[in-house]
Amino acid sequence: NVYDAVHRSTAGTAAVAQIKTTYKAQIDAFDARQKSLQAELQPLVTAFQTAQRAPNANQAALQTQANTIQTRQQAAQRELQNLAVPFGRAQAYAEEQISGKLEAALKAAMIKRKVNLVVAPQATISYQPTADITNDIVTELNTLVPSVSIAVPANWQPGGAQGQAAPAPATTTPPKPQGR
Repeated sequence: NVYDAVHRSTAGTAAVAQIKTTYKAQIDAFDARQKSLQAELQPLVTAFQTAQRAPNANQAALQTQANTIQTRQQAAQRELQNLAVPFGRAQAYAEEQISGKLEAALKAAMIKRKVNLVVAPQATISYQPTADITNDIVTELNTLVPSVSIAVPANWQPGGAQGQAAPAPATTTPPKPQGR
C-alpha cells in the first residue's frame, strides 16, 4: 500500500510515537469522552430498537426517538472532532511532510524494482502479492524523509490551504496499490 508506506516509514512511526507522548493528555481525554458518549448514547439506541420491535409501534414516537439520537450523535461527533484538533493537526502535519516525498519514493522504488505500473489490487483481475513494492517505497521514504516535526506552525493548514478548519484524525485507509 503506497499510503501505508507513509505510516510505516521511520519518520511516520517516530511521529506517531511523539504524538502519543506529546499529546497524551488530549488523547486520553478524547478516549475517555468517546467512551462516555458511547455509554450515554447506547441506552437511547437500545430503547429505540426495543420500541421499534414492539407490535403496533407508534411511528411518530419512533421518529422522535430517532431524531433525538441523531441530534445527540452529531453533537457528540462535533465535540470529539474539537477534542481531536490538537493531535489531529500534528498527525496531519507529519503525514503531509512525508507525503510530499511519496511520489519521488514511489518512482525510485519502481525504477529499482523495474516496475512499470502500480495499481490498486481491486483494480486488477489477478495479481501476485510478491509484486507489492510497499517495502521498497518505505525504504525510499526513509532515505528521503528521515524525520519530521510534529510542531505545527501557527498558520499551517492541511494541503497548504489557509483558513480552513483542521481535520479530525483519519479513519479510513486508501486502497493498497500493487506494483506490476
